[in-house]
Amino acid sequence: MTVKLDKQAIQTFLDRDFGPLGADFRMDHVDAAGITLRLKVSPLHLRPGNVISGPSMFALADVAVYLAILSRIGLVPMTVTTNCSIDFLRMAVADRDLLAQARVLKLGRSMAVGDALLFSEGLPDPVARASLTFSIPKT
Repeated sequence: MTVKLDKQAIQTFLDRDFGPLGADFRMDHVDAAGITLRLKVSPLHLRPGNVISGPSMFALADVAVYLAILSRIGLVPMTVTTNCSIDFLRMAVADRDLLAQARVLKLGRSMAVGDALLFSEGLPDPVARASLTFSIPKT
């Protein structure tokens, strides 16, 4: 698949249009295979037991697949999540950033399907796996 938005364009979009939430995320990599998005873990993302919360992991997966789709179709901000399934595989440790490796599996005119694997930075085993579907508005 062709990349229409590079790493800098996506980061600029996050910084400009996502308000305070955008500051939690950093683009690590964008190419034809997919993207890697980083959640900069802070105390706001933790739950009791000093592990990263499920809602924070969901947010990372959702934003990562959204941005992977936008990297293919261009800036279509009203592309929205219509379905998500996430499996939490193991605890994500609090002292490391969380990384999402996201890819677009199917890209149609009005729908896109993608998936994301989430990893604690530097550790080999995924902490979660998510599959998401998005609706793409007519432009």
